Amino acid sequence: MTVHFIGAGPGAADLITVRGLAIIRRCPVVLYAGSLVPPEVVAEAPDGARILDTAPLHLDEIVAEMARAHQAGQDVARVHSGDPSLYGAIAEQMRRLDDLGIPYDVTPGVPAFAAAAAALKHELTLPGISQTIVLTRTATRSSAMPEDENLAAYAATGATLAIHLSVTNLARVVRDLVPLYGADCPVVVAYRVSWPDEKLIRGTLADIRDAVKAAGITRTALILVGRVLDEAVFDDSRLYAADHHHVLRPKA
Repeated sequence: MTVHFIGAGPGAADLITVRGLAIIRRCPVVLYAGSLVPPEVVAEAPDGARILDTAPLHLDEIVAEMARAHQAGQDVARVHSGDPSLYGAIAEQMRRLDDLGIPYDVTPGVPAFAAAAAALKHELTLPGISQTIVLTRTATRSSAMPEDENLAAYAATGATLAIHLSVTNLARVVRDLVPLYGADCPVVVAYRVSWPDEKLIRGTLADIRDAVKAAGITRTALILVGRVLDEAVFDDSRLYAADHHHVLRPKA
């Protein structure tokens, strides 16, 4: 018996990995985050499977479900949105499973920032503009941020920022970033990327708050900030330059 933590991807049912879907199709118990995992994914569970939305459950209740399955010798598909390594709250579940001696593994998923870049048809690392992506969030009602982790520190590098779980903190995001990126810095708020009701709201640090407010978005959104989102001139990567030689393309 194994608990399989599975990243279901950003929303579209066909963005789950082949491995993740195969596990769901054979597990007699499926625990999933109902507000963020598409129903089509858990519908792939075998006939008669116990399928449980864990959104209204607390940690002890979720682990109790896993323990019951363990006692019955039943594999569990524990389905999270996006990639479970990013704000997936799997670490505390794995710690409990370690204490109980219940084996588990992890199957990665497509993260929201990658799905947003695909929807925008943008590369988030452009030569001469930004070669770094910072995945972060701001403090809201969830866990506090470590003291030295703050937007101003990251913005000082000029990196592209992918700010999770923070659309309700947009005023603070703008306040912290304008002095470093400038009011004209492009911003995209990506709402429910890859879902049928996806919205991609483009703006700048100067006007993005008004645009988001007009759209009525208060949750399930990713904030992307950085000059890579401009339609600006940038240098070609050296990777495919005719005069760039490497072991697979040796100098003639």
